[in-house]
Amino acid sequence: MKFMTTFKFRDGAHSAAAKKFLEGGAPPPAGAEILGRWHASDGSGGFSLLETDDPAVAYEHALTWSEHLEIHTVPVLEDQQVGPILAKVYGS
Repeated sequence: MKFMTTFKFRDGAHSAAAKKFLEGGAPPPAGAEILGRWHASDGSGGFSLLETDDPAVAYEHALTWSEHLEIHTVPVLEDQQVGPILAKVYGS
């Protein structure tokens, strides 16, 4: 299952978050893989795409950064997953 995370730096936490990232690179917990991470060009935050079969692992990953970042994580589906559902619901 894929989870999209959006993150925004908490007030005054940018330098501490940057230091933590540079020291460890923000690896995911065991049982998860980061498929991509993108940073907003204005420096306000960014997005990451995590894959795991255990939602608790997504929670753990968010929790390790919650001191520095405001984080929102949602499960996401790809087009090939959504297409059949749309066809079923709306007919095609």
